Amino acid sequence: MSIRIGVIGTGWIGEQHVHRLTATVAGAEVAAVSDIDPVRAARIADAAGARAADSAEKLIGDPDVEAVVIASSAAAHAEQVLACIEAGKQVFCEKPLTTDAGDALRVIEAETALGRRVVQVGFMRRYDAGYRQMKRVIDAGDVGVPLMAHCVHRNRSVREHYTTEMAARDTAVHEVDVLRWLLGEEFVSVQTLVPRKTARSRPDLQDPQIFLFETASGVRVDVEAFVNCGYGYDIQCEIVGEEGAVRLPDPAAPALRRDGRASVPVLPEFGDRFADAFDVELQEWVDRLRAGEGPAGPSAWDGYAATIATDAAVRSLRSGAVVPIDMGERPALYA
Repeated sequence: MSIRIGVIGTGWIGEQHVHRLTATVAGAEVAAVSDIDPVRAARIADAAGARAADSAEKLIGDPDVEAVVIASSAAAHAEQVLACIEAGKQVFCEKPLTTDAGDALRVIEAETALGRRVVQVGFMRRYDAGYRQMKRVIDAGDVGVPLMAHCVHRNRSVREHYTTEMAARDTAVHEVDVLRWLLGEEFVSVQTLVPRKTARSRPDLQDPQIFLFETASGVRVDVEAFVNCGYGYDIQCEIVGEEGAVRLPDPAAPALRRDGRASVPVLPEFGDRFADAFDVELQEWVDRLRAGEGPAGPSAWDGYAATIATDAAVRSLRSGAVVPIDMGERPALYA
């Protein structure tokens, strides 16, 4: 029997999720769609054979909606997630969980009071085949004790609304989550460095940026965020241990040899790079709901931890100093 899902937000990622839940994910049915643009919501709902809800609140309260996918603007996430918890409904929230660490704590407190997990955060990299291979290698001890990690996150370009602070909050946040998952520990400090600015950037946008993190055990992590690199969407990750190193594989692509050169294409956008991960992520979430189980993916605590770390990175950007990261005590629900 299919899970009837309501989708809040019909921007690029919301529309993609409606299509994914309708055409790709087994055991799911889009029952309702809402958006601040009612015309767009009606169009996308009609294409999915769903109905358009007048508001996010009405969608969450609809008894025919069993679970909710939140793909609205980040500022709206906190209240919508809290409403889902109050209604006792499973909720998949795209990252970030919230834009404010205090709001993330409110979510954690509400879910803890409920006594069970109902929130999953959309950190899709944990579902990418390459990252999962890396995780198996690290957990098996094949590289020994991790000592360092080197990461690259490059975009061909970004839109006019992209700000300097978004390099941490919207870009490097993916590395923050996936490295916490790969290494199995929290970050304790961060320093943001500002290299020479690319001529491709706007006057008001500092690009690139480098984030230097340290984990509780002393692993040193550097993350390069370069969002106007010009040549494509390029994600790199290497974990260096005492016995060896493991690198994230590049996406499979044909190698072309011509005119005395060998080359492989670079994907242009993140949607192309992580399309399969999005599919796996939502399929596993739906499978657990159909089995009557709570979510097993990134939790509200993971969303909170990412917000705390990126907030610290933004403070370091302003001061230039090494900024401590204090997560506080992790509740037993997220052990």
